[in-house]
Amino acid sequence: MSGISDPKWVVRLHPVAGGSVERLLRLPYALDIWQREHGAIVASVPESTLGELERRKLARVERIRPTADYEKDDPNNQ
Repeated sequence: MSGISDPKWVVRLHPVAGGSVERLLRLPYALDIWQREHGAIVASVPESTLGELERRKLARVERIRPTADYEKDDPNNQ
């Protein structure tokens, strides 16, 4: 391992045209799913995986904020 950081993001993943949330849930990637919404999923995902999802047009990615920032601000994560 080269020690290169791969930051995680809290994101909302939307299906592409003709896709579905169920298809997103079956993607062969490490998605730490936090919430399922109507028409999207909220997950914590490494930047490298987001790049792959975008490059392959498997999902529309809406970046919310870095996971580390979210966890730092969460009072239940003390």
